[in-house]
Amino acid sequence: MIAKAPVPGRVKTRLTPPCTPEQAADLAEAALVDTLDTLGTVPAGRRLLVLDGEPGGWLPPGWEVVPQGGGGLDERLAAAFAHAAAVAPDAPALLVGMDTPQLAAAALAEPLSAARRAGVDAWYGPAADGGFWALGLARPTPEAAVRLLQGVPMSTEDTGAVLLGRLAAAGLAIGRLPLLTDVDVIEDARRVAAEAPRSRFAERLRAADPAPEVPR
Repeated sequence: MIAKAPVPGRVKTRLTPPCTPEQAADLAEAALVDTLDTLGTVPAGRRLLVLDGEPGGWLPPGWEVVPQGGGGLDERLAAAFAHAAAVAPDAPALLVGMDTPQLAAAALAEPLSAARRAGVDAWYGPAADGGFWALGLARPTPEAAVRLLQGVPMSTEDTGAVLLGRLAAAGLAIGRLPLLTDVDVIEDARRVAAEAPRSRFAERLRAADPAPEVPR
C-alpha cells in the first residue's frame, strides 16, 4: 500500500473547504485505517506500507513500513514495486492507494486467488476519475516497473488509459479489478461514505461534513 501520513495541511487538501485541514487529515487517517484493515484480511505473504511521513498509532500490527523514494509519483510507484521485488523475489505484488476506503476484501481475494492468477500478468483497478486505485504485477522486477510506470502522467483523466496502453504494449495479460471512486473532493467523499456507511471514513465524514447526514 502506498500512502501519505495524515498530517493536517499535507493530505486531502482538496477537501478544504468545506473541511478544515484538521478534518481533512482525520478523514485521510480514517481512509488509511479502513484500507489497511481491509488489506490485512486479504491473503498475502508480506504487507508493505510505502509511506510518505512517519507512522502513527493508526498503523496495525503486521505491516512493514518502507519510506517512499523521491521524484514524481510515477517514480515512487516504480520504486515501491522494486522494493517489493527485493524483499520477496519471484512473488507477485499488488500496490493499492489510500483513497478507496470503500474497498471490500472480496474485490481482491477472488481475482488474486491462486486459482484465478494463472495466466494473468498484471492486475488493474480503474478509478472513476480516469486514474487507477490498484496495480498488480505477477513479475514485479525493477526493470518492468520502470518501463511500465516511469513517465506515465499522474493525476489526470488520461492516467489510467496511458497505463493500460503500456500494459497492453508490453504484451501482458490483464486482470481487471472493480471500478472504484477515489476520494479527492467532498462530493467523492460523500459518495464513498454512502457506499460504506459503517466504515471509519463514513463515521468521520458524518462528524465533519456540513451537508445532509451521510447514511448509516
